[in-house]
Amino acid sequence: MSTATLVPLALKNGDRMDREEFHRRYLECGDIQGIELIEGVVYMPMPISFTNHAEPQHFAQMWIGTYALRNPAVRASGPASVFLDNRNQPEPDAILFSLDHGNLRRDGYVEGAPQLVVEVAHSSRNRDLGGKYTSYERNGVLEYIVWRVEQHAIDWFQLRDGRFERREPDENGIIESEVFPGLRLNVDLMLDGDLAGVLAELDSSRA
Repeated sequence: MSTATLVPLALKNGDRMDREEFHRRYLECGDIQGIELIEGVVYMPMPISFTNHAEPQHFAQMWIGTYALRNPAVRASGPASVFLDNRNQPEPDAILFSLDHGNLRRDGYVEGAPQLVVEVAHSSRNRDLGGKYTSYERNGVLEYIVWRVEQHAIDWFQLRDGRFERREPDENGIIESEVFPGLRLNVDLMLDGDLAGVLAELDSSRA
């Protein structure tokens, strides 16, 4: 009777290395996705909750994806490896960047900071508001949105003079991107799961 041979993973949670070594070893991990290098530390993927991560992530992707469909000069995606500096290779929950921003390499990877990044923060909250916040700020992400599911809150950070500043909704509960005109977010509707209402704000911006 044959027995299965267990092959050790090329990466383990908490390993420390630079991005070049991380990416080489990441490719050796086969079909495992969601492994990140943040400030030189490896983070392995956790089980994904539908309520606390997958559905909010889907809503965020639909929001920026709908905007991208209506604006052919921009690109949007869900999780994708992003090559930042030599200590960071995150996989944000959603990204948005313009075609003239120079993010796509010939091999299809994203290199350099996307202009807008969205992270859904549940089990990863300390990382999203810690190492990732620091890395995104240092590497020049212009707008960083963190959806803190347990706190029923969305933080929108704008890069100004090299530092993130928190933006607040206007009197109608709306925050509009300074980088992507017409990308409007009704924060309360998004938190309440009213995706149709969120997308309707994009419609109103086109009127």
